[in-house]
Amino acid sequence: MLVKDIEIERYIAEHTSTEDELLHEIYRKTNLSVIQTRMISGHVQGKILEFLSKMIKPKNILEIGTFTGYSAICLAKGLQDEGELHSIDINDEILETAKIMISKSQYADKIHLHAGDAKDVIPALDKKFDIVFIDGDKRNYTDNYKSVFDLVNIGGFIFADNVLWDRKVVEPLKSNDRQTVGIVEFNDFVQNDPRVENVLFNVRDGMMIIRKLKN
Repeated sequence: MLVKDIEIERYIAEHTSTEDELLHEIYRKTNLSVIQTRMISGHVQGKILEFLSKMIKPKNILEIGTFTGYSAICLAKGLQDEGELHSIDINDEILETAKIMISKSQYADKIHLHAGDAKDVIPALDKKFDIVFIDGDKRNYTDNYKSVFDLVNIGGFIFADNVLWDRKVVEPLKSNDRQTVGIVEFNDFVQNDPRVENVLFNVRDGMMIIRKLKN
């Protein structure tokens, strides 16, 4: 959460359906062996992603930023029977970890991992998406948004993670802090995009949900 109230966070987690054993394993191993563990969705946000996906019932999902595979599995739980999730990460090493974890999941045959830069991988997918989850390099959020927009079905959704960025979005902006600059530019771009409607949730490090209204 944005305001670090440990007791409230614990209470929220205790009153949220428990994560399954595999997700718990991924979370634990990520925290033990991977740097930048803040990038994993975790219990509460993972359950939110799962619920949103189950409500939308997507045929195709695109994820930009696989990390260790936690969010991909959560999102895959809402896929239609013939649905697919394509997840892209530029980090080959972390993608190997994700591959191992996802292979243990019942959704392994629905989740397709792609190594490389999103701007190069996305055009080759040749698909339309009901959900896009942007959770990669914060400097590229606006470019990622522009790249995927025409591939999102009207009425479809774009989710963006870390849009509060440790509260830095409301602090004096430093021009050399490209990650924060990227998040602020993205948030402002979406807010002023007449083709969508959007809401920003104060959950974990901030998550924006964007619904496409028109091309």
